[in-house]
Amino acid sequence: MPCRDARRLGRSLRSWRALRHIKQSHLAELLGVAQATVSRWEQGRQAPAEEEQAAIRELLAARLDSAADRALARMVEEASRPVHLLCDLTHRLLALSLARERQCRLSRGELLGRSLWRYATDEIVAAEARLATLGWLEPAPPSLEIVTSANRSREVAIVAGRCRWTRFQLSDGTFARLVETLH
Repeated sequence: MPCRDARRLGRSLRSWRALRHIKQSHLAELLGVAQATVSRWEQGRQAPAEEEQAAIRELLAARLDSAADRALARMVEEASRPVHLLCDLTHRLLALSLARERQCRLSRGELLGRSLWRYATDEIVAAEARLATLGWLEPAPPSLEIVTSANRSREVAIVAGRCRWTRFQLSDGTFARLVETLH
């Protein structure tokens, strides 16, 4: 029986291919697998192996390629409140406001493109595990508010309080997460 993650991955792959007008056979070449394997993934009948999952995550990772996506990043950077933008799949930082940067020991340059997952609190990890059941992966997901404790990181501090997650699709079909600190 296929798992929910395999079906979700299959939908993501199919959507990614459709947005780029790429055939299954070309995706198979890119990932070094047979076209029939891509078909089974997209149907949710087979889950990729760990190394295949890593290659797929890299392929599906959010990037700010279009003018609209870069404008979004500028709006995040110019926000007066602590806010940051992540790739929803890899948790790589795409943009952050000056107020959010002030909460970090590392500079913007050191953080951009880096996964922030290692700094997650237990509450954030638990919320992430429940995303599918909360409708996060649906076409029009609700924003979610999370109550979290502080982490113990000096590099990227998370303050105790509330934050809001909002998921949306970028111009290339990948998904980003806007994280707003609400306190």
